[in-house]
Amino acid sequence: MLGIIMMIRIHAMYQRSKKILIFLVVVLLASTIASGVLRVMSNIGVSVEEFIIYGYHMCLAEIDTDQLDLIYESLISTAIWEILAFILAVWIVIKHFHELRQCPTGSIIGDCFTVLTKSHAFYFAAFAVVACFSLGSLSTYVRYSSTVGSVLYSAILRIAKVLQMFVLGPRLILSVREYHAKLVARSDEGTARRSK
Repeated sequence: MLGIIMMIRIHAMYQRSKKILIFLVVVLLASTIASGVLRVMSNIGVSVEEFIIYGYHMCLAEIDTDQLDLIYESLISTAIWEILAFILAVWIVIKHFHELRQCPTGSIIGDCFTVLTKSHAFYFAAFAVVACFSLGSLSTYVRYSSTVGSVLYSAILRIAKVLQMFVLGPRLILSVREYHAKLVARSDEGTARRSK
């Protein structure tokens, strides 16, 4: 779902270009399918046993290390998608600011794009950071170690993923709506002044 939101946002930043939309759909589908196939392959042959200890039902799963590696490696395609989205966002921002330098007068479209850029910059940067943390979790030092550092790294990654899902997305939507509300309020003020 987050990938679809990112795709729509990048599509909007590129002024609804059909070429970019097709490219983004193809890359997102390839990433999602690759990740899904690796997840399914990692779950094949997993055996689970149920135990009842003191009246509590507990499940104990036996997972082979090769299957565990596939679970972690499914993060690679997702990270590639998120880093590509970040690069596309940075590219359009640089291009837009270059165009704004050449045009001395500001426009409403330029202002809207600037607000969109400001709200999206943090969003895409956070996605790239989480993607890099996810790729870092593939290291054998982090994955197979029980040191305080590796546990702390895993905890930070989990917290970052939760923040990414439940804080960044809604905050992005709210910032764009807030700007739109201010723009509508300003236009209403201008209409009220003219009618007097």
